[in-house]
Amino acid sequence: MKKTFYLISAAILILLAAYFLYRGEKVKFIVEEGQTAGKIAENLKKEKIIISQLWFKALVKITGSARKIMPGEYELNRFTPHEIVLWKITHSIYISDMKIVIPEGWRAEQIAERLKAAGVIKNENEFMKIVKDEKLEGYLFPSTYHLKRNMQPREVIKILTDEFNRNIKPLLDGPLPKGIDAYKALIVASIVEREAVIDTERPLIAAVYLNRIKKGMPLEADPTVQYALGHWKKNLSYADLKFPSPYNTYYVSGLPPGPICNPGFKSVEAVVSPADIDALYFVADRKGRHIFNNNFGEHKKAIKRIKDLYTENKN
Repeated sequence: MKKTFYLISAAILILLAAYFLYRGEKVKFIVEEGQTAGKIAENLKKEKIIISQLWFKALVKITGSARKIMPGEYELNRFTPHEIVLWKITHSIYISDMKIVIPEGWRAEQIAERLKAAGVIKNENEFMKIVKDEKLEGYLFPSTYHLKRNMQPREVIKILTDEFNRNIKPLLDGPLPKGIDAYKALIVASIVEREAVIDTERPLIAAVYLNRIKKGMPLEADPTVQYALGHWKKNLSYADLKFPSPYNTYYVSGLPPGPICNPGFKSVEAVVSPADIDALYFVADRKGRHIFNNNFGEHKKAIKRIKDLYTENKN
């Protein structure tokens, strides 16, 4: 009986050792921005990095790791234990050059958090101090970068601002709509970036804000309230709209004192070349598009139609 027990125990130990110690050939594996744990598991299985797609998804759920998975390019081995794979992609164990995605419309704080989490910088506070002292919100160009571990915050900021100078500065150095300079154009572009969902609507949204500026109307842009609050809150309350901040364009007239995010090329281009419309109002249709009007009465009707349709569908 004891002999059988020892044989079984030895077999289990051998299997566990094989499971945790054996490594197949190395492969490059990319986790894309916004990929679900299910899709990542599917791709890992397809590349033969893991054996069970189901167990990997279960492991992510059990450990609550879904939001900790970092996009980037990894060097993994085929037939690696699921636990080790998950640990690597949640602890940013990248290959030497890490693929870091900076999405359009992120605030500097969000960029700093991602860089710190990926191990690109050690001190996000130092990064933010440079950004605030030198007023660089809006100038950190959103793109895909290949960065290294333990870089100096100043070095990373230079890479991002150099990309801004290459991609955005030529737009702002050209002809601009009457009444705004390059910095004001960048501020408007940052608001457009947070409002627009569909690229074709960016010039329309830009036109509305520029038209309101010309007429001396408050911008009343929800993203400026969100920036003032310190996070991208989805459903703003009436109290939020009253939040006292120079960035809240419901609370103050005119433009906020600086950009509210780091806009991409298309949003800046939309402000430089806005649509030729007289609209002063727009409302989201809850499907990613907006309804534009130059008459406040028509605008209120559009809001009611959308609200009624939403209530009807909800019921």
